[in-house]
Amino acid sequence: LRGGIHMKLKKLHYTVEDGIAVVQLDYPKNLNAIDEEMADELLYVVQAAEADESVKVVVFKGSPRAFSAGGDIGYFYQLIKAGGDVNMDGLIGKVGKVTDGLKKMSKMVIASVSGAAAGAGASLALTADFIICSENAKFIMAFVNLGLVPDTGGSYLLVKQLGPKRAMDICATGRPVSAQEAKDLGIVYRIVPNEDLDGETMKFAKKLASGPIISYKNIKRQIYAAAFAEYQHYLENIEVPCQRECARTKDFAEGVCAFMEKRRPYFTGQ
Repeated sequence: LRGGIHMKLKKLHYTVEDGIAVVQLDYPKNLNAIDEEMADELLYVVQAAEADESVKVVVFKGSPRAFSAGGDIGYFYQLIKAGGDVNMDGLIGKVGKVTDGLKKMSKMVIASVSGAAAGAGASLALTADFIICSENAKFIMAFVNLGLVPDTGGSYLLVKQLGPKRAMDICATGRPVSAQEAKDLGIVYRIVPNEDLDGETMKFAKKLASGPIISYKNIKRQIYAAAFAEYQHYLENIEVPCQRECARTKDFAEGVCAFMEKRRPYFTGQ
């Protein structure tokens, strides 16, 4: 992995300049939905950035319209309409390795969020050490609207960051959290005008890149040990089986169909 990217990236761009690795989600057709192919690519760049000694800071960004709209619901819809089952185990396992990899990473991670960060996209943003977002950003734990549970560590990250009551509110309602509310809750580090997002993100990234990176690496180790020692166990033994149970329900199929057919879902608890 050292000295350059070897995997052909189709849904991401990965560049390294002046000690800053920039990962840009670029799958506009699906508003940067995190499907299994994107998860493979994310896993790859996380490992590449960690292994590359020239990388001091990692920045994740999406497009102006959306950081990432979550999962590929259209793909689920096709499977359901064809009478097939949706098996998410592979995807959930991979996104879990991405979020844990970023938390364990020795470099500081910044999420630069514009527009919607929904579902797995919201969880990915929450994984970063710092979120800088534009005024139009919104964070949506949209899983419940499809009859699913948060994945990519979403519930765990929110409980650790906000406590169980506020995490319950955001996860169980699936409501949008505005940039300002996210800042007030302490999730977001800084809000900037939409047109300043890239500039302000890179300014902050450069500041970190010129800082004491061995100190940063060890602060991350301390915070991981203090707050995330059980993270891998949670991802493998709680998140995967919870999502597996939900993905098998009629409610999930109904949630997907209602979303694609632009109607209100009719959930029956089955």
